[in-house]
Amino acid sequence: MKVGENVLQLNEVKFDYSHCWLIEIGNDVVFAPQVYLLAHDASTKRHIGYTKIAKIKIGDGAFIGARALIMPGVSIGKNAIVAAGSVVVKSVPDGAIVGGNPAKIIGTTEDYIKKHKDLIKEAKVYDENWTIHNGITESMRTQMNRDLENDSGYIV
Repeated sequence: MKVGENVLQLNEVKFDYSHCWLIEIGNDVVFAPQVYLLAHDASTKRHIGYTKIAKIKIGDGAFIGARALIMPGVSIGKNAIVAAGSVVVKSVPDGAIVGGNPAKIIGTTEDYIKKHKDLIKEAKVYDENWTIHNGITESMRTQMNRDLENDSGYIV
């Protein structure tokens, strides 16, 4: 398996162990929890005696959302975003956002980032002290719950 630099893998990401050499991951890729990269598809085995195998390529700067499934033969383009829960059966162009089952293009990374840059100007923003890893207190959790009762916010 080829893995680039600065790859962030959160909990329980599954790489197809039986065909991991067919998986290539670029630099600065983020995998949310429970992503599955599957380089083989055994649905044909019983009927024709063969299992389909194909490479998976994840481009630099891609984000793969929680519980997304990437099927054999799929390439995820540079700076692409795969929405949580998506089943990706076709390759994703650079800078595209895909979502659904099967995943379809729903926007561009550029538009999505611009939208959130605009929204953050008016939103409640929390620093890293507001996370479990940096010791958020009970009173801080209570405050965050109050702040976000009817709105969303951002955390650094």
